[in-house]
Amino acid sequence: MLAWEVPKPGPIDTNPLRAVVRPRPEPAAGELLLRVRACGVCRTDLHVAEGDLPVHRPNVIPGHEIVGEVVALGAGVEGFSLGERVGVAWLRHTDGTCPYCMRGAENLCPESRYTGWDADGGYAEYTVAPAAYVYRLPDRYSDVEVAPLLCAGIIGFRALRRADLPPGGRLGVYGFGASAHLAIQVAIAQGARVHVLTRAAAARELALDLGAASAGGAYDPPPEPLDAAILFAPVGTLVPVALAALDRGGTLAVAGVTLTDIPSLNYEKHLFQERELRSVTANTREDGRDFLTFAANHRLRVTVTPYPLTAADTALADLAGDRVNGAAVLLP
Repeated sequence: MLAWEVPKPGPIDTNPLRAVVRPRPEPAAGELLLRVRACGVCRTDLHVAEGDLPVHRPNVIPGHEIVGEVVALGAGVEGFSLGERVGVAWLRHTDGTCPYCMRGAENLCPESRYTGWDADGGYAEYTVAPAAYVYRLPDRYSDVEVAPLLCAGIIGFRALRRADLPPGGRLGVYGFGASAHLAIQVAIAQGARVHVLTRAAAARELALDLGAASAGGAYDPPPEPLDAAILFAPVGTLVPVALAALDRGGTLAVAGVTLTDIPSLNYEKHLFQERELRSVTANTREDGRDFLTFAANHRLRVTVTPYPLTAADTALADLAGDRVNGAAVLLP
């Protein structure tokens, strides 16, 4: 099969991805073998390729927003059929016995493992995945539309939960890529008024088209105090900006897997009056199932730019250069 691997992480302009031909993998017990029909290109893939995330699997195949067709079942797998369309996301293993798993916070499991980082992912024609971590997909979306839902959508959904937005509240969104453009649709459907703050003019136009009440520059003040905010941009200097925009009792959720350094905070200006700063770490399978159920019941507009699998390196470079509006998706 054709696949892309990361032989040596480095800056995207050093071409850290390499196209290779590999044997088709075989499913182990409890796994599904999938023919990849589409795979979203996520900023976390960029962190894997550039080395912002340490190497967990040498020569790993990135990609964790995978739409696949079941072509073989490993021993002991039940409940799936050959030819069925399923989805694979970032989280692929937890131990199920640690205190975090036992209290419903499997995203914090110390033994957690991830698709496209600890195991080969979807920048390939075939992949394998643990059946227990595979999702059923809503029928109303095409392959290219549903792929970004499997990380951008799920993480945005969890970030919205972590932001603790009150009903009918005022939400600020900092940065506006694949995850943000889905999260604001969920918030608006739930009755929120959304203000988007981002540097790209095209992204601001998309935000308004999707129903945002306003769209300004990343460092601009929103037109009204915020009940909650989500920081999607991996830019630590935006943390005090977003905190200062919160009303009393507001919450800022930081949704990135990495973040540049946060400047010093002023307690009275940024945190007093019970403002909160929270991080977002991966997601639970419950988050994924709840979001996909929401997506099945509410027709989300998924803005995508398709690329052939043969152009995976170009797609990742375009993502790094902010040349993708919405989400990039690879199509074998």
